[in-house]
Amino acid sequence: MSDVKVVATNRKATHDYYIEDRYEAGLVLTGTEIKSIRAGRLNIRDGYVQPRRDELWLVNVHIAPYDPAGRRGHDPLRPRKLLLHRREINRIISRVQERGYTVIPLRVYLKKGRAKVEIGLARGKRKYDKREAIAKRDAEREMRREWKEHGR
Repeated sequence: MSDVKVVATNRKATHDYYIEDRYEAGLVLTGTEIKSIRAGRLNIRDGYVQPRRDELWLVNVHIAPYDPAGRRGHDPLRPRKLLLHRREINRIISRVQERGYTVIPLRVYLKKGRAKVEIGLARGKRKYDKREAIAKRDAEREMRREWKEHGR
């Protein structure tokens, strides 16, 4: 897929959540917002998806103001509507109403010139799960290091 350019990723997402389903959604943006995204000036770490009146909205994602726009720019933290198929929206909303599920942005990318966001249906990890994941990752890293030194 050479026509996809990843602009931002939420690396903390897989540390804090178990990602169960992934969806690709379009974004409703203003002109200055898409220009800032193309310049890579956005932060999705604190973002989440909120259902409102049978629609999904991307909340708390910071898209930096586009400097050449001056005062006619956009509000950096405004909620942005997500574009998905109706059955996907209904499935996501029904899962979010279950206890423990949330929807978070995983990455933002440009596909055929359009901004897309990959959202994940996620369940939060407990503190001990995070420690376990860190220990497992460290053990695998150590094994690879030992294998390199003594293996081949």
